[in-house]
Amino acid sequence: MTDHSSAVELVRAPALTDAAPYAYASVVERPGRLVFTAGACPLDDEGAVVAVGDVAGQATRVMENLREALAAAGCGLRDVARTTVYVASSERADLVAAWQVVSAAFGEHDVPSTLLGVAVLGYPDQLVEVEAVAVGAR
Repeated sequence: MTDHSSAVELVRAPALTDAAPYAYASVVERPGRLVFTAGACPLDDEGAVVAVGDVAGQATRVMENLREALAAAGCGLRDVARTTVYVASSERADLVAAWQVVSAAFGEHDVPSTLLGVAVLGYPDQLVEVEAVAVGAR
């Protein structure tokens, strides 16, 4: 399925399971600007970590902040070609909780993504971070 409102074409591999909740690859053929975001963090306007101890709450703020970073670069979530989602936990339930929020934010644009449990993230009490690669208009 190609999203014609974006320069990003999501690819599903027929030989791979369709049980994965994301496309396996993305292709960009049209000219555009590549946008690489820093990891979006669960920080409020004052720079404090929000929703301490709440993976889903932090993921919600992370996605709000990612939208803002992309908008400042002239992109939106539908322009994202790839993400990496970091969760500071070794519990699969925490990874799933973060993924559910991230996936819901992208909706039908089920961008290829890597979901990782990590030991620690950069800010005290930070549990979630998402980085993205997007394609903006020239």
